[in-house]
Amino acid sequence: MKDIAEFLFTAAMLRRTPRSGLQFLGSGRESVAEHVFQTIMVAYSLVKMEQKKGTVVDENKVLKLALLHDMLESRTGDHNYVNKKYIKVDDDKALADMCRPLFFGAEVKELVVEFEKKESYEARLAADADQLALMVLLKEQQDLGNVYAEKWLTVARQRILTESGRLLADSVNETDWAAWWFSKDSNDWWVNGKSEEGY
Repeated sequence: MKDIAEFLFTAAMLRRTPRSGLQFLGSGRESVAEHVFQTIMVAYSLVKMEQKKGTVVDENKVLKLALLHDMLESRTGDHNYVNKKYIKVDDDKALADMCRPLFFGAEVKELVVEFEKKESYEARLAADADQLALMVLLKEQQDLGNVYAEKWLTVARQRILTESGRLLADSVNETDWAAWWFSKDSNDWWVNGKSEEGY
């Protein structure tokens, strides 16, 4: 049980690990844990899109891949694209050290490796979820006035691997980040504190 408790404390470190790329964007703030949560939500949505098309996809695996995709950053930190030009991180050692004590460590290792290789369709969906989670954040920052976010959005869009991912990426780019809660349909609420239906 101690090994599992330590694994959970390792995961908790992601709450305190900042996403380092945002310092170059100049605005926005997000922990790795917050990013992972958003990635899982996007992955869930992508799976549902695939299922609606009739594609057979392992939903459980996609969600696990999304959940674990940045787990190593609890040990290595989050390195952005500038950092990666100069820093060599021993991901293999970090993965081995994290998984060795766990009776389910082989599964964790297999999922992390599968995500990195991006060979399975499930891994490509999870990779798209990772990029789309970034795109959601970037679109928020663009709508709030960050002039550099558009360039970053263009690059992130080019990393998308699946048709469902591309469709969702286009929708993210076209949707105002605040439209869901501050729409024309809810104007009565903001003025009178109630909807047209009276509640």
